[in-house]
This record gives sequence, C-alpha cells and structure tokens, in this order.
Amino acid sequence: MKNIRSIAIRDKPNDVFFTPDAVVDIHIGMIEHKPEDIWYDPFRGQGAYYNKFPTENKIYTEITEGLDFFEFTGRVDIIASNPPFSKFDNIIKKCIELNPRIIALIMGAVNFTPKRIDTLKNAGYGITKIHILKVRGWLYNPFLCVFEKDKPSIISHTMSEFKNPNYTEPTYKKTN
Repeated sequence: MKNIRSIAIRDKPNDVFFTPDAVVDIHIGMIEHKPEDIWYDPFRGQGAYYNKFPTENKIYTEITEGLDFFEFTGRVDIIASNPPFSKFDNIIKKCIELNPRIIALIMGAVNFTPKRIDTLKNAGYGITKIHILKVRGWLYNPFLCVFEKDKPSIISHTMSEFKNPNYTEPTYKKTN
C-alpha cells in the first residue's frame, strides 16, 4: 500500500505499467459492442488496447504525443484503457463527462473504492462485468471493470464507514 500511495503523491508519478496482451484480450472480450461503436483509448501508450479494438472506428489520445485525454472533447461510445492510477478520480470524472455507453477500465485493488463506484453510479453507470486477476510485476491485483450506462450494477457497496469494535484511535505524543 505504501508503494502505491507513493506513486500518487510524487511530483512526477511513474505509474506507467504496460498491459499484457492476454489481459487486454480478456478485457475487450468482456465488452458487448455494436459494429457502429466508436472506440476510444485515452491512454494509448504502446497501443495494447487500441491495436486490439475490433474495429477501424477507433480513436486515441496519448500525452507523449501531445494528445491530452483531459482536453479531448470528441464523441465516443466505448472507452477502454489501462489508465494512470495517480489521476484516477479526475479520469473517472472525465470519462463521465464524455458520456460513453461503456467505460471499461483496469482498476487496481486500491482504486476500486466505494467512493469511485458511487461517482460512476450517480452518473448512471452500473458495473456489469468484473474480472480479477494477477499480473506479475504490478503492485496490485487489477480488476478488469466494465461500467455500462443505464444498467444495474452486479455488485453492491456501502458508503458508510464501519468501526471495528476492537479498534482504538492512535494517540500521538508531542515531541519538541
């Protein structure tokens, strides 16, 4: 957990983790698509997702090419990608703003939080598919998630925080 948190708080996070082809195959296979759909990979990197989209009706952005996801305003039907986890809250907000029918993202275990799921739910997106796997060399167990507009979620979550009855708040001694 400490290593993952350190990625998010660095001035220049190094959270570029390229996605194995087999992982992309599983994730894209989870997406129910239509022939006319416009597919969008907001973080193309080396093209793991983009190159495997089952259509030529596809677009991408890639910051290293000067194409910034946060400046993109086009119309898309499906967003599918492995996003940088250090900006996950802003990525979810931007995906919702683009209003696709499907948002398919890899989410690390620490990114798969009730708050983020609730943000998507409040925007009308339900989790319709989820696949948990292990990728050697990654700092977390990734969840391959598919969120669909106006579809019920296959999982439930609670925004309330529960307290362990044996938990005691830590006390800190003031030092000079």
